[in-house]
Amino acid sequence: MKRRSVICSLLFVSLIATAGTAYWRAVATGADMSDRAAAFLATLTEEQKKTAVMDYESPKRVGWHFIPKDFRKGLQIKHMNKAQKKAALALLRSTLSEVGYNKATKIMELEHILHVLEGGKGRFPRETDRYYYTLFGMPGDKGKWGLSIEGHHLSLNFVVEDGQIASTTPSFLGANPATVKSEVDGGLPVGTRVLAKEEQLAFDLVNSLTDEQAKTAIIAEKAPKEIRAAGEAQPPKDEHVGIAFADLNDEQRKTMKRLVGVYIDNMPKQVRELRISAIVKAGPENVRFAWAGATKPGIGHYYRIQGPSFLIEFVNTQPDPAGNLANHIHCVWRDMNGDFAIPLASN
Repeated sequence: MKRRSVICSLLFVSLIATAGTAYWRAVATGADMSDRAAAFLATLTEEQKKTAVMDYESPKRVGWHFIPKDFRKGLQIKHMNKAQKKAALALLRSTLSEVGYNKATKIMELEHILHVLEGGKGRFPRETDRYYYTLFGMPGDKGKWGLSIEGHHLSLNFVVEDGQIASTTPSFLGANPATVKSEVDGGLPVGTRVLAKEEQLAFDLVNSLTDEQAKTAIIAEKAPKEIRAAGEAQPPKDEHVGIAFADLNDEQRKTMKRLVGVYIDNMPKQVRELRISAIVKAGPENVRFAWAGATKPGIGHYYRIQGPSFLIEFVNTQPDPAGNLANHIHCVWRDMNGDFAIPLASN
């Protein structure tokens, strides 16, 4: 069993470590985030700071959600001037890899498509600048401070302590439409799939399973409507369901590692290395893949990848505004040891 664990660990590192390196920047650290956050704050008026900055211990720090809302904490991009918007985007860029940053900004752009498809008559405003920045505490080399960048289909949450990144979760991305199927003036091109790899690699994996493997991996015929613990301060309790990484064949393991790597590659190099290290330390053989719903596009589907250190959940069950079924993605990465740098008791 020990030899099997070592082999799984080496395989996991070797395949994830070679994925997507062109997307990472050389500088992406807690100190870099602190510098960018301080530069952003320096552009704000005293009145804006009252909205953008809260105490680190504020209960709003652990309040997050990705649904459209009338009101959110923080300072809205819409209410920033040109220099402030530039500084805000620089701060966003410092929290993500280039590929992650591109996804985040395209998610914002999808709001324009929703606005057009809904004829401007939706329940909530659909605006590409309806995203909010909140700092909890003051960024610096010492002490803790937190950051939330949030709006519809985007919720990024960070904690930096003494210049080091202490937490990067919950980390949520969504896409509606998941595949752009309607030509919209000023919108992303038809065929755009902002979260394409998150979906396609999972289809590749589930459809590669043998009948015997599928009995373990597929946990329900119908997909759930939503990811678990959406908006809750901590991830759902550990559930050992699905097929273990150790019980996949070599090609399936490669696909699963590529899929996990897609989520890891959204983050800068330092965070990526921390996430891989945590997975290896806890034992990759204990990571499980579970599926629910249809195994082809256009019908509701869901998957979960969960290990002792992390949880990925993905669901695509809702239609887009044009009526295309299962064309609306929600996906998240959470820390099973505790989101928001709040340690949880061991399971």
